[in-house]
Amino acid sequence: MDINETTKINLLYNFYHSLLTKKQSQYINLYYVEDFSLSEIAEQLDVSRQAVMDNLHRSVSLLESFEKELGLVQKTQEIDDIASLLDRIVLTKYPKDKELVELVRRISKINEK
Repeated sequence: MDINETTKINLLYNFYHSLLTKKQSQYINLYYVEDFSLSEIAEQLDVSRQAVMDNLHRSVSLLESFEKELGLVQKTQEIDDIASLLDRIVLTKYPKDKELVELVRRISKINEK
């Protein structure tokens, strides 16, 4: 499993897990978050390895379709990028404006959460 693919799916899962069924969420959590193997999941859930793969593929497809429709991950990344740019601009061009610097720091703290 590609680390970038895993990171992407974990990010999608963080945003959209509540839109999945309990079963779908369980499969994604065990495989991508807890790093269980397909065989370990199959054994734990008393299903075939193929059933695990099928459920994972369907669940990942759902997460990707949620992002395609809602775009929350993309919008959040854009907001983070803008906040970082704003932070750099304010600190380089307006470092003496205490009120502005404080507002930018508050935005940065919110984005860190």
